[in-house]
Amino acid sequence: MSHSDRIDDPRDHAFMVQALALAARGLYTARPNPMVGCVIARDGKVVGEGWHPRTGEPHAEVFALRQAGERARGATAYVTLEPCAHFGRTPPCADALVQAGVARVVAAMRDPFPRVDGAGFARLQAAGIEVASGLLEAQARELNHGFLSRVQRGRPWLRVKLAASLDGRTALASGESKWITGESARADVQRWRARSAAILTGADTVLADDPALTVRLEEPAEFVAPLRVVLDTRLRSLARGRVRDGGAPTLYLHGSGAVPPVGVEAEFAAVPLLQDGRPDLAAALRLLGERGLNEVQVEAGPVLCGALLRAGLVDELLLYQAPLLLGVADKFGMLARPQATG
Repeated sequence: MSHSDRIDDPRDHAFMVQALALAARGLYTARPNPMVGCVIARDGKVVGEGWHPRTGEPHAEVFALRQAGERARGATAYVTLEPCAHFGRTPPCADALVQAGVARVVAAMRDPFPRVDGAGFARLQAAGIEVASGLLEAQARELNHGFLSRVQRGRPWLRVKLAASLDGRTALASGESKWITGESARADVQRWRARSAAILTGADTVLADDPALTVRLEEPAEFVAPLRVVLDTRLRSLARGRVRDGGAPTLYLHGSGAVPPVGVEAEFAAVPLLQDGRPDLAAALRLLGERGLNEVQVEAGPVLCGALLRAGLVDELLLYQAPLLLGVADKFGMLARPQATG
């Protein structure tokens, strides 16, 4: 299927834009599932719409079909991702579209998840439904880059958050780093946290700042609290407790030689170490992918951030620059060459 499969009506574009906007409503809650939106149109008018709010609840197509009712018969369904064709926590959406009598399905993209991956399109075509795919695919991929990264690369999409002065420093001469940026930047970080499946930091940051790494949104919004992940090969940061304050679950990634203590309210998982004693960062990300994490936001010091960049594991940089000059020592730069990241 390609763009040439009868995607030539300007209304197709408009309805898919609407479907993408609906999908984005699941930004804070849909994970680990992808965000999906659906618009059902008949005679140029929308008769049903829906999006997938969270795991275990009906998919976007089902909500849209419920709203459309009998008006779905002979209509066109616009979906941002190929309809599923397998039984999971919910029945197949492809079957629901067939049973509703939809005449045409326009999808933004194929779903690479192995249990779908073209099977949804095949189910629809076998029932005589016209199928076209590829409309606004780039936008659909951007919306679900975390899900696609986990499914296709076996690891989450990795976003590194950095905050620095105009001269590239991340802390005052005293080492204090919490208030370099202003209130608007801090509020924006909370929104990025809310869309993340996990917040990753290192032992040095926990020891220095004792961060909570929870989501504190200014505007009311439902969200799934991201997992707090501490990369601490020797488990030397356990004395700092805010990262385990109960506001969200916590996972420590440690080296194979470290023994997790009894009675600490957190999960522990071992990651392999490289010959120089540093953690295998790629293996750590694969472990997070196996846990179903789509997007991970790194909020750590210059050593861990620098190591991730040098390893080619960073997909996105979130850089906040404050309008001031600190002029302090190089050790407070944004990135540093690691001697040990644990």
